[in-house]
Amino acid sequence: MSWIEAFVLGLLQGLTEFLPVSSSGHLELGSAIFGLEEENLTFSIIVHGATFLSVLVVFRNDIIHLIKNLFRFSWNAETKFIMLLLLSAVPVGITGILFRSEIEGLFEGNILLVGFMLLITSLLLFLTHYAPNKQKDINVKSALLIGLAQTFAVLPGISRSGATISTALYLGIDREKATRFSFLMVLIPIFGATFLEILDLSKATEPSAISTLSLIIGAVTAFLAGLFACSWMLKIVKRGKLVYFSLYTALAGASAIVVAIL
Repeated sequence: MSWIEAFVLGLLQGLTEFLPVSSSGHLELGSAIFGLEEENLTFSIIVHGATFLSVLVVFRNDIIHLIKNLFRFSWNAETKFIMLLLLSAVPVGITGILFRSEIEGLFEGNILLVGFMLLITSLLLFLTHYAPNKQKDINVKSALLIGLAQTFAVLPGISRSGATISTALYLGIDREKATRFSFLMVLIPIFGATFLEILDLSKATEPSAISTLSLIIGAVTAFLAGLFACSWMLKIVKRGKLVYFSLYTALAGASAIVVAIL
């Protein structure tokens, strides 16, 4: 993998992980359309780790506050919020463990699948324009439903942030709370997926073929792009502008379908 390919993949991962346009779908499209080499396990761990760090930086105050209150060992608002975050990760965790090989089989350059899933993402985002304008808090039921939405995002082309934030808005959750919950809940599956990838890497017999420079460029790019996308997305949701991403994902999905058919 050249440093240019590492830069492009890092940029795609960092930007699209938080913008509601599907990071997995864009990485599939990037590899197919631009002829990028398939990212290997070491690179995947690095860029996902960098994305993980970008969320920690953006939400550092929230995370520190949650941890402080957790170690008070009492049932409070922060302890409840952590419980809801853990609860939301159960569906995707079970799916990832039971169907890991099947999920990995979806990421084999099936551009037609990506295209149709992007169209579904577009519809999800468009319908947020009609979501009830309420100020509900997240409870056990809504946390599970948002977690189920995240599970569907294992399909390449279904945006994780788009699916989770849209579901929260459909449920009448306050926009700011919906976005905060969506971005904090991603820490659990990213950490879990990275841990599994590290286990796979430890079993690998062949050394990574990617140069140190490419790994550094990919990591730094993913981190900086993640910082930008995460911060920008917070502002976008507050202003109710998700419908604009609906137009983009519809165009990207339609383009992918045309490319796949031709």
